[in-house]
Amino acid sequence: MNIVKPNYTRPLDFKQGRVEMSHGSGGRAMAQLIAELFTAGFDNAYLAQGNDGALLPQITGRLVMSCDGHVVSPLFFAGGDIGCLSVHGTINDVAMMGARPLYLAASFILEEGFPLADLKRIVASMANAAKVAGVPIVAGDTKVVEQGKGDGVFITTTGVGVAREGITLSGDLAQPGDTILLSGTIGDHGMAVLSQRENLTFDAPIVSDTAALHGLVAAMLDSEVKLRVLRDPTRGGLATTLNEIAKQSGVGMMLHESAIAVNQPVEAACEFLGLDPLYVANEGKLVAICASEDAGRLLEVMRAHPLAREAAIIGEVLEDAHGFVQMTTKLGGRRIVDWLAGEQLPRIC
Repeated sequence: MNIVKPNYTRPLDFKQGRVEMSHGSGGRAMAQLIAELFTAGFDNAYLAQGNDGALLPQITGRLVMSCDGHVVSPLFFAGGDIGCLSVHGTINDVAMMGARPLYLAASFILEEGFPLADLKRIVASMANAAKVAGVPIVAGDTKVVEQGKGDGVFITTTGVGVAREGITLSGDLAQPGDTILLSGTIGDHGMAVLSQRENLTFDAPIVSDTAALHGLVAAMLDSEVKLRVLRDPTRGGLATTLNEIAKQSGVGMMLHESAIAVNQPVEAACEFLGLDPLYVANEGKLVAICASEDAGRLLEVMRAHPLAREAAIIGEVLEDAHGFVQMTTKLGGRRIVDWLAGEQLPRIC
């Protein structure tokens, strides 16, 4: 019997081709995939070294490192895709520590049979997001699992940055009397993903807010206000993020519903589906807690940045041994904003 061997001397077929098990075998097919897709897409001097790791320049200062796994479904949604999301998510985690992101590494778990056209689209999105952010992808890894044992593609990204001198931001630094600020509307990302997943249509499109926030953070740090905490309210949304901070700092919080902006299509979709936008994921927003005397200045700085034009003061930090997060409602009442129970929206990042 004649066995026809794959011809790896031909360029990859990015129109009709699909991921094969050989693309993760460590052999010629894998080398071709890396060279024609990943190396070509993420092109930079560090990646071009071609070694098991990237040899980076010496860095002076305190290093910050973070990693994040991305399993969003669907892979492509209004306003973004798993590619740019994986870049933005890790950049933002590093930035929330008051650090300047410097480098990214990316690991891909690919499912056999996944279209190479979609993979190329994802890589192009990652490459563009990294280029716009000025944070190169300098190392990576690729694995392939059998068909039916994955879900197209999973991406894990790791980021390294350097913290600004004299700046320490942490979830345990919030103090009674501090002011809580939010950079914009909530719930856009989670509802964009859900509406795409469930084929829901609304009068106005719901678009993900995925974005790299390190430029906004740099402007906030430049203002020299007394920042205590920065967080991006991703999984679990604003409510869960603030409960995490309250627990870390041993404080309570009082939010004001009228100050928390929700885009009308997102609000309508949440009402239709019985969801609370306070618990819906965001990928391009941040929460800031600062000394009350600096809140006005910080709000001014945030609103001057394109990613925070709708920034608002949304509440205050209270002395509360129970660590409750409360909210005054638009109707004049008051309610507890508790931790998210269970998984309101699975697979959104």
